Amino acid sequence: MRRSTAASRKTVLIALAANAAVAVVKLAGGLISGSTAMLAEAAHSVADTTNQAFLLLSIALGGREPVPEQPFGYGQMRFLWTFMAAVGMFVAGAVFAIGYGVYELLSHETATGFAVAYITLAIALAAEGASWVRALRQVRREARESELPLLRYVRGSRDPNVKMVLFEDTAALIGIFLAFAGIAIDQITGSSVFDPVASIAIGVLLAAVAIWMGRDVSHLLIGAAARPEEREALERALMEFDEIDDVVELLTMVLGPNALLVAARIDLSDDLTPDQVEEVSDRIDERLREIVPDVTEVFLDATRSRREAPVHT
Repeated sequence: MRRSTAASRKTVLIALAANAAVAVVKLAGGLISGSTAMLAEAAHSVADTTNQAFLLLSIALGGREPVPEQPFGYGQMRFLWTFMAAVGMFVAGAVFAIGYGVYELLSHETATGFAVAYITLAIALAAEGASWVRALRQVRREARESELPLLRYVRGSRDPNVKMVLFEDTAALIGIFLAFAGIAIDQITGSSVFDPVASIAIGVLLAAVAIWMGRDVSHLLIGAAARPEEREALERALMEFDEIDDVVELLTMVLGPNALLVAARIDLSDDLTPDQVEEVSDRIDERLREIVPDVTEVFLDATRSRREAPVHT
């Protein structure tokens, strides 16, 4: 877990540095060239930089040790601040890009300084591309370690930080190509329409990514279950024990990117002594943590009628 967190922190730091530098370059290029799409991309990079600052904060806050007032730790801070980052992308990036694009479309102002715009886009492409490659490599490595296909891992991953960086950088690369297309078509045709249309398209792209990320992290924030394959593995592990007659109910909840709570109501054999119940409970706890390494909390409720209290391990 520590290695995964350290890798996530490094990935976010690289993305933050790249976006901060690119934001300055895009803003200067947009002001010099007068390109609406370039200014929309500058707003995009400013939003991404702010978002990555949120993500770094979430890693720091989420890594704190549990306390009596927060017994399951602070792992869900990672989800909260990722959600805030998605809101920031929508407000600071999408709303500005669409609004400014509509304004420029109605004002019919023509961009100049096309050479400056192209140089700016080339610099942005190099910086954003390097950050994207870094995030993609980490996601691929984690997908191999989880023995899952890349797309399936991305959809099901509980680490919102690397996923957010990967999606932001993918949107940034697409935005660069949209800006290039809008500027180039305006230069070729002498029109003043396609550059602001590109800005609007960039805004729509940012809104789509922000909504997708917000929706993706919201179910983790309110207490999602473990992935289906994890739940199946946990139930199979429980049924391996001869002392368990039946798994009456199995509940799981995500406490953080690498933290799962498991609560199982199990029907134990009637002939077990209290000492045997305690011994098998310890073995069950150990087995569940072994089969799904992200399991951090295990609660067992033995349904035997003569036991008045649940077993907690």
